Amino acid sequence: MIQVQHIATLSGHQNPIYTIECSQKPGILFSAGNGRGVVEWSLVDQSFIKIMFPVRSSVYALHAPVLAPVLIAGDRSGQVTIFDFEQQKITASLQQHKLPIFDIKSVSSRNELVVCSEDGTVSVWSLNQDGRETNVYPLLYHFKVSADSIRAMAIDSTENKIAFGGKDKLIRIYSLSDYRLLHVLDGHTLPVSSLQFSPDGKYLLSGGRDATLRMWDMVDFSLKKSVNAHLFALYGIAFHPDKPYFATASRDKSIKIWDAHLNLKKIISVEKGYESHRLSINKICWDPATSNLISAGDDKLVMIWEVKIND
Repeated sequence: MIQVQHIATLSGHQNPIYTIECSQKPGILFSAGNGRGVVEWSLVDQSFIKIMFPVRSSVYALHAPVLAPVLIAGDRSGQVTIFDFEQQKITASLQQHKLPIFDIKSVSSRNELVVCSEDGTVSVWSLNQDGRETNVYPLLYHFKVSADSIRAMAIDSTENKIAFGGKDKLIRIYSLSDYRLLHVLDGHTLPVSSLQFSPDGKYLLSGGRDATLRMWDMVDFSLKKSVNAHLFALYGIAFHPDKPYFATASRDKSIKIWDAHLNLKKIISVEKGYESHRLSINKICWDPATSNLISAGDDKLVMIWEVKIND
């Protein structure tokens, strides 16, 4: 049984929110979108703290790597901005892409930052200590993945595989040891908009603008299951920190909670009686400190949900 309660709404953004990210420091959340800056929130007090730093265009991706005390933002211009928490300032701007940055991830075991863009390429940067001290982050690799935009990527928990999905409807699985292409998954009928590996790394979940949710086996790369998950594009997939459940978010203004076998367990929406989003939900994440679910969208709001799961 799953019980959901809306516990807070964080307001203040003047434009749609495209991305949210929990800080390495417990109790802190960052948000950004079609606005003038990256915002810092207190999840403890459920209140606005400050604008962390200004941005020159819409931000589609935020990332707070566990391996470095920094917050990284990717924007519509193709710029990647690195804000150092210890120095409390922007310390670097990575200029490799000329089209929007849609996703950013890090590889802890290799001290690497991975960035994907609308230009169909991926750039890989060093995040080692020397770079942080000198504010210089060397470019390690830059390679073409697709002739079309890359919208999402995911890294498995063992950091052996990385998946890319985008406008050409395909999902490409690469080896993280040498960024070698391992396999191409073909199944979505519209662009792939979200990706997430299961915590054990055995499966990859993908969501697309075709509103379907698909489960892929990472041993033989076969399609294990496909469901019509939402009415419109599926923009977010996020696994619960401790339980074998995950949430999805969609342009259809709903959040859905599923078990590990893709069985639908809960729907969070205005139609279901919740004080929820009234426009597209663009991003979700779980607060690792409280296991609360956090969502943000086109209605310019961040919402916090208490989710109680009784197995």
